[in-house]
This record gives sequence, C-alpha cells and structure tokens, in this order.
Amino acid sequence: MIPQKLNSSTSQKTKLFQIIKEFALTALGVLSASFGLEGFLLPNDFLDGGVTGISLLISLLTGIELPILIVIVNLPFIWLAFTQVSKTFALKTLLAIGMLAICLTFVHFPIVTSDKLLIAVFGGFFLGAGIGLSIRGGCVLDGTEVLALFISRKTVLTVGDVIILINIIIFMAAAVFINVETALYAMLTYLGASKTIDFIIHGLEEFTGVTIISEKSEDIRKMIIEKLGRGVTIFNGKRGLRKNDIHDDHLDIIYTVVTRLELQKLTDEVEIIDSSAFIIQQSINDVKGGMIKKLPLH
Repeated sequence: MIPQKLNSSTSQKTKLFQIIKEFALTALGVLSASFGLEGFLLPNDFLDGGVTGISLLISLLTGIELPILIVIVNLPFIWLAFTQVSKTFALKTLLAIGMLAICLTFVHFPIVTSDKLLIAVFGGFFLGAGIGLSIRGGCVLDGTEVLALFISRKTVLTVGDVIILINIIIFMAAAVFINVETALYAMLTYLGASKTIDFIIHGLEEFTGVTIISEKSEDIRKMIIEKLGRGVTIFNGKRGLRKNDIHDDHLDIIYTVVTRLELQKLTDEVEIIDSSAFIIQQSINDVKGGMIKKLPLH
C-alpha cells in the first residue's frame, strides 16, 4: 500500500507541476503578445496574419477596441476547438484569449520605435513568441490553426495550405481597404511571427530521424555509437525483393536521431562502410526522452 501512496503522491505533484508550468508559459505568452501589439503594431497601424490580423484589420476599419475584437473574432474558433480538439484545450484557449484582452486593456507598454522595418520584424517576433509560448502551454492565442485543422479534415487541403490561403485573403483585404504598403509590411510581420513560433515550438536544434538498411548494419551501428556518440534502435526486418523469390532473409534495420549538423557526417561515414546502403531521412518536429544528448566518446 505504501508504494501505491507514494506513486499517487508523485503523480499528483507531477500534475501540479505541469499545471503551473502551462499557466506560466501561457502568462508569459500573453505578456509577450501584448508587448508586440502595444509596443510595435497598434501605435503604427500595422497588421499581422491569422485571427490577430483579422482583429487588427477590423479595428483599423471600424475603430472598435482591439481587446473586444480579439475575444469576439476568436469565439467561433474556440467553439471549433471545443468540438474538434478537446474541451480542455478550448477552455485553456478561452482563458488565454481572455487574459490577452485584459492585458491589452489594463497593461500599457511604451511605444518602442516608429521605424517601419523594426516594427514589422520585432512586432512579429514578440507576437510570434507569445503565440508559441501559449502553444507550449497547451492552448492558442490565435485560432487560425484550429480552423485550418477543421477545413483540412473536410477537404484535400493540408493545414499549411489552409493557413496560407487564410493569410492571402487577409493581406489582399488589407491591400484593398487600406493600402498595398500596409499589406506588404503585414506579410513581413507575419513571416517574423511564424518563424518565431517555429523556433519556440520546435527549438533551435533541428533533429532528423535516419533509417539505414544495410548488410553491414553492425559496422554502421558501432560507427554511430563510437564516432557520433548517438544512440540507435535496431529493428528486425526481412528482405522483400529477391530474384530467387526468397523472402525470409533476416536483416537488421538501424534507426537513429541526429541533428542537422551531424547529418552529413553520418551519411559520409555510412557511405564509407557500405556505398549501397539505403538511407531514409525524416524531419522531426520535436524529440523528448531517450538518448537525445550525445553519449560520451572515448
């Protein structure tokens, strides 16, 4: 019974830590997005993409306060999140957007610059950092991806295709109703925001999953461990195509994860061991657990 109580206590502490961590990330995201909007975009009538861009555009055209629009425009996307993702995700998103609206209303940041290029780059950076941190916290400050997910399930379009189409419509509307220059700067702001989101979510160190099929798998395994200091996983496989129709030939398949900086060295070393080795590379968005850090080389 004591081990069960200990496990229960540990589980509760882990859950509490996760809740605190998610709230802290969301709060930091709200502050960062608010700073990007108030310190850069809003005072200079700049736009962004996504739902935030729609809210900014409507605010410029109608004069309605942005905090009100951010909540109203996001409500349909929160409902989509409720039906398409999960209730918990939708409630977290509603809380985060409410926090953003409150922060924009009561917390005022100084205007940092009036230089248009700096506004587009750094306004997009802080807004993107805010959205990325909120995603790390288990919610979103911009409902574009929720809509994109919904449309992708109903059509042949991918999530990325839908996001691009939505933003093209926003930028075209900005060009028609405001001016072309504003639309062009909005594209630059969106580019900065999207790249920052990718950085926050996926991190600086990009990983690549590599599958290697070779008759010299043992030599390759040793090379990866000894020269690259990376862990490997061995899959049991069989050759599927032979002229004599033998399908039961055993074959070890190697799988490893390396950074993009190590990828060329890995392929070069495999080429030296077995020039006919079949190598498959796959981009990985995030990696957690296992032998991610390099093993000590001797």
